[in-house]
Amino acid sequence: MDFDELWLLHEQLTKLLSEKITTEKLQLERRLAQLSRVEMRDIEGAPANRPRRKYPKVQPKYWNPSQPSQKWSGRGKQPRWLVAALSAGRKLEDFVIDKSVNLADDDNHNDETS
Repeated sequence: MDFDELWLLHEQLTKLLSEKITTEKLQLERRLAQLSRVEMRDIEGAPANRPRRKYPKVQPKYWNPSQPSQKWSGRGKQPRWLVAALSAGRKLEDFVIDKSVNLADDDNHNDETS
């Protein structure tokens, strides 16, 4: 093959390769856009569209004897006063709120708000 034939072959290959690259790039961009839409629906769509579940109010189960206004329901992270008392050697059972006292507190609270 002489130089002109080789150059013509080179131009044909370059054109063919650029067309293939362009079509493949478009396909990949479409796929990426599809995946992005699905990902956005999964991340933002579901929780935002659904109302938050209502949880019942949880009554406190433990209280701080040195400050009776400090109470803990037993859920989530332990409050600092309880962590300090437990590390000092006290037991969790020492802080349990007696149910009869709790009911009396609720009755008094209801009387005050009426």
